[in-house]
Amino acid sequence: MKKIPGIGVIPAEYRDDLISLKSGGNGFWKVGMSGVRAVLQPRDGKTEFIVFKDKTMAYVKSAMGYPAFYPLQEAEFTAPAEAVLMDLDGTSVRSESFWVWVIGQTTARLLGNPKFVLSPEDEPHVSGHSVSEHLQYCIRKYAPGKKVEEARQYYFEITRREMKEILEGRGRCEAFKPAPGLKEFLLAMKKHRVKIGLVTSGLYEKAWPEIMAVFRVMGLGNPLDFYDAIITAGYSIKKGQVGTLGELESKPHPWLYAETARVGLGIEASGRCRVIGLEDSGAGVISLRLAGFAVIGIGGGNIVKSGARPFLSGFCDSLLDSLPAILGRNRK
Repeated sequence: MKKIPGIGVIPAEYRDDLISLKSGGNGFWKVGMSGVRAVLQPRDGKTEFIVFKDKTMAYVKSAMGYPAFYPLQEAEFTAPAEAVLMDLDGTSVRSESFWVWVIGQTTARLLGNPKFVLSPEDEPHVSGHSVSEHLQYCIRKYAPGKKVEEARQYYFEITRREMKEILEGRGRCEAFKPAPGLKEFLLAMKKHRVKIGLVTSGLYEKAWPEIMAVFRVMGLGNPLDFYDAIITAGYSIKKGQVGTLGELESKPHPWLYAETARVGLGIEASGRCRVIGLEDSGAGVISLRLAGFAVIGIGGGNIVKSGARPFLSGFCDSLLDSLPAILGRNRK
């Protein structure tokens, strides 16, 4: 197909990022039937796109048993930006290796094998999604028969222990670092009065220490006084339990970004063209696109591995490299 509704023309170098399937939506849609022209799946296999003549529907899979369909809308951006929507892990804070390590430690506990380590091929499946999605993947691959509820209990035990150590100046103190150029980028947004929304699929109890840690390093004071909105996947209400929809409706579902823009920043649907998203993960890219926002990919994450490049409006090696596109070519 030359032009795909909601995606556009896919450059030749990105066409291998999307795999053609014969059916999608758990077999609900079949190519050649009911107007379906194609079913395309990014390489990470988390989402399927059902292509019709005049529209494209996204089918977001769920390891927890709650998939969903969403329309893939056209996403246009006109600089200068009124607001930016920023991912936390990877895009703003270099912490992915730490959280992947926690998932590995959790799996080791499930297996009763302290020497267990995840393999490089696990990376797209244990970053960028919800904790439960990550753990469910590891259970299916490494610990069949185990329950995600047991895994979550281990996960939160490890997380609380490690966070306490980090906040007290011990443990893995190198776990959270500002992404290159983060301070300069944030100050540029403030200088040009661009609203900043910070978004994460992580729970508050794991996200907030990250944010505080990097703001101390950057000397920018209280994050609550700096960001215009901060949205996390919610709070853990009991040991090993999440108590929020963030575990079932995290990225690549659109709701975290949609809530940040509409509720947190007060931007109506008609103003989406003045909002740009910044992401380093494939799940985050799809989340932003399903929420109706254009996306600039930031290097260092799993966008290439996940097959999400066809959904980007641009790709930059760093946050600072994205400034001309966000502010307009003649502004810095």
